[in-house]
Amino acid sequence: MLKVLLVLGCAYIVLVGFVYLNQAGMLYLRDLPGRTLEATPDVLNLDYEDVVLETSDGMSIHGWFVPGPSSRVLLYFHGNAGNISHRLHSIRQFNELGLSVFIIDYRGYGKSSGSPSEDGLYLDAEAAWNYLTGERNVAAERIIAFGRSLGGSVAARIAARHTPAALIVESSFTSVPEIAQEVYPWLPARLLSRFKHATREYVAQSVAPLLVVHSRDDEIIPFHHGESIFEAARGPKSFLEIRGGHNDAHVTSAQRYRDGLREFLDTL
Repeated sequence: MLKVLLVLGCAYIVLVGFVYLNQAGMLYLRDLPGRTLEATPDVLNLDYEDVVLETSDGMSIHGWFVPGPSSRVLLYFHGNAGNISHRLHSIRQFNELGLSVFIIDYRGYGKSSGSPSEDGLYLDAEAAWNYLTGERNVAAERIIAFGRSLGGSVAARIAARHTPAALIVESSFTSVPEIAQEVYPWLPARLLSRFKHATREYVAQSVAPLLVVHSRDDEIIPFHHGESIFEAARGPKSFLEIRGGHNDAHVTSAQRYRDGLREFLDTL
């Protein structure tokens, strides 16, 4: 019996070590479903510009600027898998709401260089913000920071450090340590986590009007994460509850989603 316990204990230690050392690969799924761009906004008859940015640490970041009928720009930060070509439907939704959209692939994703890391993603976001406010001369009060899933933390950090017109956090988690502990309750995930992506903390630091969007059906990030993020906000805030899975709720609830976004945008 002692030998069995010893073997199990050793196996557990090995597992803990594997998780600790491979966190980046478990969090940043840049090869799922792939880095190759599958399409461009052309397929939706949307005009767009290819944009290549250089970050402060020398990375090359690729993105698209999709012009809309108004001067307001949605700065779009996507989730932890895929690339910008997998967000075409979402880009069209925002474009139909009258917004220009600027979306980037983080370092290591799509056509962007390097490998992803938490600090790296934040540098990528700063480069995108500086591009809009500098090269394109877009006033901060005309920029709406948007983040879905992992991107919620990136958008929230931008809103905490700058003064956008608004912040939209969709289907996001409070922090990596908290969601990791829920996903892996049999591991000391909170203690093992080398990444924070502290969405709730950044939201609490922001004074921008906030819209939290979350689905009760979300099978990856439970609904209470959206509620907790909403509760942490200090400034004007709204909550849009939708239905559908983590990756398709904005499609499943398309009409409610569109109406809720339009109502929020009309308050700005």
